Amino acid sequence: QVQLVESGGGLVQPGGSLRLSCAVSGGIFWINAMGWYRQAPGKQRELVAAITSGGNTNYADSVKGRFTISRDNAKNTVYLQMNSLKPEDTAVYYCNQGEYSGSYYYSGVYWGQGTQVTVSS
Repeated sequence: QVQLVESGGGLVQPGGSLRLSCAVSGGIFWINAMGWYRQAPGKQRELVAAITSGGNTNYADSVKGRFTISRDNAKNTVYLQMNSLKPEDTAVYYCNQGEYSGSYYYSGVYWGQGTQVTVSS
C-alpha cells in the first residue's frame, strides 16, 4: 500500500516562500515519477510541477521561475519550494505518484491528502 503525506502548507504574505514536502511510504519510490498538483476553490485540479525518477523537471507556465520541485530518494520525499508567492497561488496542494510518457506527466492512483496554502496580506 502506497501512502503519500504532504506537509508544509500555511498562511504566507505575498512575496513570501513556503516549502512543501511529500513523504512516500510503500512501493519503490526512486523508480516513480512524482508530481505536485493544486486545486483552488471552484477550479479544476491542475499540474504545477513534476519530476522524473532521474530528476528531470517540468513546470506549469504560471509557476516557472518561482517554484522548484526536487526529490530525495534516500528519504522517499519530494519537495516543492515556492518563492515569490502570489494570492493566485492560494489552493490545496496535492502530491501524486505517476508516470511520464515522453515529456508529459500522467497522474497515478496514489494521492496525498492535500495541504492548504494561503497567500494573503
